[in-house]
Amino acid sequence: MLKNITAPIASGALAGLSAVAARTAIAQGVITCEQLVASCLERIEERDPQVMAWAWLDREQALEQARLADRSASNGLLRGIPVGVKDIIDVHGMRTGFNSPVYPHYHPAMDAAAVALIRRAGGVILGKTVTTEFANRAPGPTMNPYDSQRTPGGSSSGSAAAVADYQAMLSLGTQTSGSVIRPASYCGAVGYKPTFGEFSRVGVKAQSGSLDTLGLCARSVGDAELFRAAIMAIPYQPVPPADRRLRIAVCRPPEWPSAELSSRRLIEDYAGKLAGRHHRVMDLDLAPELFDDWLSVHRVIANFESARSLAFEKINHRHQLSEKLYQGRIRDGENIPLEGYIQAQLKAEAMRAHIDKAFDEADVILTLATAGEATPGLADTGSATFNSLWTLLYMPCISLPAGFGPAGMPLSIQLVGRRFHDEALFSAALAIETFISEQE
Repeated sequence: MLKNITAPIASGALAGLSAVAARTAIAQGVITCEQLVASCLERIEERDPQVMAWAWLDREQALEQARLADRSASNGLLRGIPVGVKDIIDVHGMRTGFNSPVYPHYHPAMDAAAVALIRRAGGVILGKTVTTEFANRAPGPTMNPYDSQRTPGGSSSGSAAAVADYQAMLSLGTQTSGSVIRPASYCGAVGYKPTFGEFSRVGVKAQSGSLDTLGLCARSVGDAELFRAAIMAIPYQPVPPADRRLRIAVCRPPEWPSAELSSRRLIEDYAGKLAGRHHRVMDLDLAPELFDDWLSVHRVIANFESARSLAFEKINHRHQLSEKLYQGRIRDGENIPLEGYIQAQLKAEAMRAHIDKAFDEADVILTLATAGEATPGLADTGSATFNSLWTLLYMPCISLPAGFGPAGMPLSIQLVGRRFHDEALFSAALAIETFISEQE
């Protein structure tokens, strides 16, 4: 991860460890779970007044979870590891507020499936991280840890900021457009969105059933891989970094000219550097007849489904919904005819089939993670244009911090893998992460 956070982590502070390193230290008895959690809570106390990543936090409850983990004979994958959970995901014993006045006192009766699996793996749920309103457009109070006058991105704002600022080691987020990859990139963390459907969404507030994807923020690719194994309840078998020449397809989507020059240069620079390391770098051209209107396809599907997913809130609490949400998504979705929705779904299927064929020639796609640096101001969370396509196509994505823009804010590259080949994406990402670290 990029290291020049405005308020660096204190030398020797356990909160600065990677999740993989912390897991090893706990298993070897070098540190306790309680010490690790206490270090993160100290960081939260020091920094959260400037970052405001948390919507709900109970320090004593977190410490009690850590003490239980210390007393447990189990050595689960996440034993003692502090985790943040986006505040549209249910956690028993914690309020879920959705960043909305509609739910001031909602305490779920049970954990979301992913949270239950985190607990089973020994993870410590620190609290609920700030989301935009129903993971939609209206921002929460979270600020970018690098610059409090810039957005952290959204909708998983608090999840990305907490991990980037060393307040949590791992966090859960969600993505319907760019809500994991964009905030992770803006804040200088690693973001991972899996192949659509891999992570259970039981206990997660629905927005668009055809697009919603649980995702995560971490400090390294290795940490993300560990977290993935825990929340999928699969054996933890870390893939080795790719030790061969990768076939890297550089994708410049139709909206490429709208990205900031610094972001476009970052992709071109890394394409050149990777080619210089003898990787095979090629261009990926998206068929215009299929992809020129992909933004409209995504909007139609997302808004049509969101207007129905939020029916209760719209019917019973219209006056408590922001105009950004009501006019920008619900009203638009209500005005989309069924025929238009079906045509959008069919077009999306055709695009997925087309992009799958690209991986007959490539191992991974290299493309923009964001349009540029985190945008100034807190009223907007930035453009999801360079994330939504891959969400629509159901493809796994990893963003890697890879430098800084002209304003000194983090910039990332985005790696995209073939559907249901997430392990291959991790292998490529581990190799490229090492290459990036060698450039610093």
